[in-house]
Amino acid sequence: MSQRPGNTLFVAARLQRGWHSQADVAAAYERHAAALGESASITVRQVRRWESPAPGWPNTIARRVLRAMFGVPLEDLGFVPLRPAQQQLDDTSVVVGAGPDRDPGKGPARRGTFPGGVLAGAAPLLDASALDHLAAAVASARRYTDHHLVAHLRAALDEAARTDGRTGPRQALPAALGILGAIDEIARDASSAVRRDLLAVGARAAEFTAWLHRDAGAPPHTTVFFHDRAIEWATLSGDGPMHAYVLLRKAQATERDDAARMRDLAHAAVHGPWALPPRARAEALQQQARAMALTGTAPDLVSLTLDQAHDALDQAAPAEPATCTGPLCAGYNHDRLMAQSAICHREAGQPERAVVLLRQHLSGGAFAPRDRAFFTAHLAGALAAAGEPDEAAATGLSALQLAAAPHFGQALGELRRTVAVLRPYARRAAVRELRQALTVLPG
Repeated sequence: MSQRPGNTLFVAARLQRGWHSQADVAAAYERHAAALGESASITVRQVRRWESPAPGWPNTIARRVLRAMFGVPLEDLGFVPLRPAQQQLDDTSVVVGAGPDRDPGKGPARRGTFPGGVLAGAAPLLDASALDHLAAAVASARRYTDHHLVAHLRAALDEAARTDGRTGPRQALPAALGILGAIDEIARDASSAVRRDLLAVGARAAEFTAWLHRDAGAPPHTTVFFHDRAIEWATLSGDGPMHAYVLLRKAQATERDDAARMRDLAHAAVHGPWALPPRARAEALQQQARAMALTGTAPDLVSLTLDQAHDALDQAAPAEPATCTGPLCAGYNHDRLMAQSAICHREAGQPERAVVLLRQHLSGGAFAPRDRAFFTAHLAGALAAAGEPDEAAATGLSALQLAAAPHFGQALGELRRTVAVLRPYARRAAVRELRQALTVLPG
């Protein structure tokens, strides 16, 4: 069988310019990159790949350097452009680990950087401007030194959380990923004391990024990756309570059809070798109660665990405004615990009790827009389970008004679950309206 010819266009172009070996191309690449202000280099192996029958499509930095080197469109060098969606995924790989150790034809290769596949999972949620924001974050962070850098990253993370609360996860993702990229890149060369502080902030940022991906509808493995990174960094920075808190968040991210895992994670968060702050302990106990309900535990035992959550909350200092970098679960309060308790009762087959609690605490509690949308969606589901289809649909439309524009994914997921429960009432006008509104919602 004859061997496929290589990329003869690339070979001819470099010979025409006097680069007689692949090493000559690599040296020329580094010179042109430096002239463009890029600290980038390639290996002979990369040149060999570009001269192969399948040269791929270079990433953003490589495309810029190659155009400067050859002065012709990349298509004239034998490269085949990607489709727009693929292009967006490919460009994301320049965010983390850009530098002389990176191979421009592939994703990040340095040990410890985010794998290209994981960052690529976020790319469909980001536009070109957001990707530029990502690439600039590492350079911006390098303007700060030592503990000023830590303070800068803390402030940036809190601002990203505020953005999420105002406009939803997709708008906050670029900043969160940029913060993670900066920490991942800079911590390698930081002194021991500063590295520990950086990783402590990184644990918070990784957990927040996991949440954003989950709420934005990314694949579960992406959320798992960032949760695992949060646990790793919390452990390395000696932050036991944060380790436990991430276990709680992993429990919350577990699907309802794996309630045993949800229960085990929540139980580990409560009973592991760490001391969760009272508010975080209360939320973890509540999550354990929900998992118990999903696994068929008797309602009185579910209620007993919820009582333990209330006891933990009663031991807490006064609530504070919630931030990404402040005390864990600082804003967790009685109204939120009661709304989550209602969800437990719904899972335990007591939707009428859930309806009463949710109505009471949604009317009196001061919930952020995302939380109000989420709990209102659960109220719609409880009403549907209680046999009140019209009221469930009307309540669902109210939740949709809150969740649609910022695309609060957890609320939207609950509304789709409600529509499934309402399937026997599909011909009713209110139910049909809710279903159609969800159907036309942009993905």
